[in-house]
Amino acid sequence: MTQRRILIVAHAYREDTVRAAVRVVNAVRAEGAVPVLAPDDRAELSAIVAELADVPALGVDVALTEIDIAIVLGGDGTILRAAELVRGGTAPVLGVNMGHVGFLAEIERDDMDEAVHRAIIGDYAVEERLALAVIVKDDDDRVVYETWALNEAAIEKDQRERMIEVIIEVDRRPLTAYGADGVVVATPTGSTAYNFSAGGPVIWPTVQAIAVVPLSAHTLFSKPLVVGPDHAVAVELKDDSAGTGVLWCDGRRSHPLPPGARVVVRRSPKPVLLARLHPAAFTDRLVRKFKLPTEGWRGPSEHTPTETLTLPSLEAHE
Repeated sequence: MTQRRILIVAHAYREDTVRAAVRVVNAVRAEGAVPVLAPDDRAELSAIVAELADVPALGVDVALTEIDIAIVLGGDGTILRAAELVRGGTAPVLGVNMGHVGFLAEIERDDMDEAVHRAIIGDYAVEERLALAVIVKDDDDRVVYETWALNEAAIEKDQRERMIEVIIEVDRRPLTAYGADGVVVATPTGSTAYNFSAGGPVIWPTVQAIAVVPLSAHTLFSKPLVVGPDHAVAVELKDDSAGTGVLWCDGRRSHPLPPGARVVVRRSPKPVLLARLHPAAFTDRLVRKFKLPTEGWRGPSEHTPTETLTLPSLEAHE
């Protein structure tokens, strides 16, 4: 049987994360699998813990296509980095929350040992999350930049004192125009991130949709929009926009947007894969992560069979 290769994604900025990385590397080896680190992670971690220097490096000693799963030790930012590292491969991402909210993480650090064991033996489900394909065109309609996003593509002003003038388009038809600090185009996964802070809707991960949320727009029609996954959303910076902008995808990849630039966002044909150990309800995740008040709820207990809604027969009215 081929040894499983486990990518471990962690940074060296926090002592508890470094300890966790050593613990996971040792656990992977103990179960006969091969631990792998990204080259930058290996350099930073081995500067603190010398024994990590001999861990194989991704893209140097082990090809991306050989990675079976990525175990991520950190918060949402680290998980987004891991999704970027495995983009182009088939490995799902399993998040162990070492941060505060850690909305994308599957488990908390207290459950790490069992999670690592299950990741090594392949005992998990794989969930597909909608991702965005993003291109930037110049004012001559030439593609000058291409990237992707798991959470959002954010078109923002890059000068504090000047807003940007944008035109919103859906399926090659103009919808509205306004001056704003920017526009966020988000996935359901990203609906609890930047989109959430900007006043956009929370979208269940099972919903295939794209949210378009203006940032401090100077217009009466500045409500968030939710469009289907097969629609293309474009945000153009007007030629006469006083301000210039910048595109940020997941807060990690950026590109400048001069007046006349056009950002086109649509569903990527390649989703992001997340490893899931427990079939937890998204409602419970919202309540737990945001500490939402549920006192006084009189609904069914966890052990009550799922309720069914009985609709009145239409035959009686025919």
